[in-house]
Parts: sequence; C-alpha cells; structure tokens
Amino acid sequence: MNRQKRTAIFHRLKTANPAPRTELCFRTPFELLIAVILSAQATDRSVNKATERLFAVADTPGAMWALGEPRLKEYIQTIGLFNTKARNIIECCRILLERHQGLVPNNRHDLEALPGVGRKTANVVLNTAFGQPTLAVDTHILRVANRTGLARGHTPRQVEDKLTRWIPKEYLQDAHHWLILHGRYVCTARKPRCAACVIYDLCEFEDKAAYARN
Repeated sequence: MNRQKRTAIFHRLKTANPAPRTELCFRTPFELLIAVILSAQATDRSVNKATERLFAVADTPGAMWALGEPRLKEYIQTIGLFNTKARNIIECCRILLERHQGLVPNNRHDLEALPGVGRKTANVVLNTAFGQPTLAVDTHILRVANRTGLARGHTPRQVEDKLTRWIPKEYLQDAHHWLILHGRYVCTARKPRCAACVIYDLCEFEDKAAYARN
C-alpha cells in the first residue's frame, strides 16, 4: 500500500469521525491509567461499569492505596484477572505516591516501570491523557492493519512500528482511535461489514467482495 492510499484512508476515517475518543470513561490521567489496566482481556463496557462505582470512592492514588487490595477486589471482581489487576493497581499507586508525587508520569520509561503497565497501556495513556502521537496496537488494530494492508506484521510491535512510520503525521494523533473503532464496529473479526465500510475501495482485503454481498 502506498502513501497516497494510506492518506486517503485516514482522510475518510477523519471525515466520518472528526473527533474520535476512547470508550473508556475517565476524568483524569490516573483514572485513565486504572481503566486501561483493567481493560486487558475485558470489554470497555465491563470496565466502565466497575469504575463508575470505584472512582466514586477512590479516584486518586492516595485514595486507591487507602482502599486497599481486598476492598478494591470487591469493586472489580466482575472483570477478568481481577486478583492480579488489584495487586498491580495497589502497587502502582504506592509507586506513584512514593516516586511521582501522586502524579501519572508522562513518559514511556516511568509508565512502563509501573506494575501492570506494558507498552500498549503506556501508549494509550501517553496518547489519550497527554496528547502524544503514540499508537497502541491491540487485537482490533492488529487485525485491521493486516487485513486492509495498512501495515502487515505478525506482532503488535511490528505493526506499531510500521504504522507510526507510515501514517501521515497529521493523522497520527487520532489514528489509534480511528483504527480501534473501525475494528470494533466495522472490520470485525468473524464477519467484517464490508458493505458499510467507508474505505472499501481503498482496502486490500482479498475477500472483501464476498463479505460486501452478505
């Protein structure tokens, strides 16, 4: 896929959704960090349901730390891997309080040093909370990038590096949200909705015509 086609793809995605946003509910960088940690192997809807109650009683590292691991589990027990996530979140709060004055760091090195925070989580926080042009590759973006031909790769890091290098700079800030939403609602895993796709003619998916007829 050449630069001209990539530019046209993102122009159309922007036209269809000029101001894309994460579907996780948050008010502060800390709330976003916690929500993203909880979202691993869970739906945004299930996370939002849990954090609505959780953030009402603990919306800062100090309050979360004071809540403690056992009580935290009560708020997030409907979310997968909640035991591990609770342990990571409490330890994360301790580090934020002891090393960062209770603030979420705005750099990759310090973010990835936090328990439960890998490259993907750090990219989401850097992009959404701090406005940095990072791109977090989840299963949706991995699928969309490979299927459409935007950037083919076997691992999230391979796809991330290619997308970051190839996406025109004017679209890079919002590219994560456009691609994840496209993968979640249009370019779905089992039955992509090719007939409703705004980039149908630009996509390089070999079987798109068959799905467009269904």
